[in-house]
Amino acid sequence: MGGLVVVFVLLIVVLLILGSCIKIVPQAQAAIVERLGGYLTTWSVGMHFKLPIIDRVARRMSLKEQVADFAPQPVITKDNVTMMINTVVFFQITDPKLYAYGVERPLMAIENLTATTLRNIIGELELDQTLTSRETINTKMRSTLDVATDPWGIKVTRVELKDITPPKPIQESMEKQMKAERDKRAAILEAEGQKQSVILEAEGRKQSMVLNAEAEKQATILAAEAEKEKEIRVAEGQAEAILKIQQATADGIRLLKDAGADEAVLKLKSIDAFEKAADGQATKLIIPAELSGVASVASAIKDFIK
Repeated sequence: MGGLVVVFVLLIVVLLILGSCIKIVPQAQAAIVERLGGYLTTWSVGMHFKLPIIDRVARRMSLKEQVADFAPQPVITKDNVTMMINTVVFFQITDPKLYAYGVERPLMAIENLTATTLRNIIGELELDQTLTSRETINTKMRSTLDVATDPWGIKVTRVELKDITPPKPIQESMEKQMKAERDKRAAILEAEGQKQSVILEAEGRKQSMVLNAEAEKQATILAAEAEKEKEIRVAEGQAEAILKIQQATADGIRLLKDAGADEAVLKLKSIDAFEKAADGQATKLIIPAELSGVASVASAIKDFIK
């Protein structure tokens, strides 16, 4: 009975040992396996087996991109201004073996390397350049850190200056400068607005004068056209009246002739027609020779009647 218990216990121990030799590596992770204290292999995703006692999983690590937010570091610019800069580094493990054996405490190594690199870069720039050249600083730092961390199996994908804090007197001076710039821009905008208003007002007056001149010109043209039209209609009326008078006189003479009037009467009617044609406005009246005698007789008759 005691032997069965021992066998059962041994069987359980063997199963536990075999179970401990089965390892599963999740997605985006890697495991460093050592045999008798030396590097054996790197396990990737899936199920793996190791020998009991002599093999061990020395380290597990994530292959995802990681973010390291380092505390603000004091740096000095080229013009001797001390400021605090907070840096964020994005990195990814590309070689688990180098990451495990390349450097002790990799995150601390990256932090110190970031601080020294930042001081070197900022030391070559003045304050204004530091505040306006973040993209340039980020690019230089990423390039430098990527080369330096490559032997550690680390790929630096991005570096960002999270916060730049100048000294308080510098901040106050910058705020005053910004206020002065805003006041200057406001004054310029106000002056530009007044200038634009004056220009628009002058343009409006100019346009009004042009429109008034055009209107006066158009009115003069229309008045001249109306006067011309009036004169034409008056002349046409006078011509038509003269034509009607002559037509009536001719019709009267023709009626007299048709009625059998003698030649003397016809000549008197012709003289009367000439007189009406002159309408009292002609200073001279030219009468044909054959009517001159009749004209004398007619004149004498008129004087006698008066």
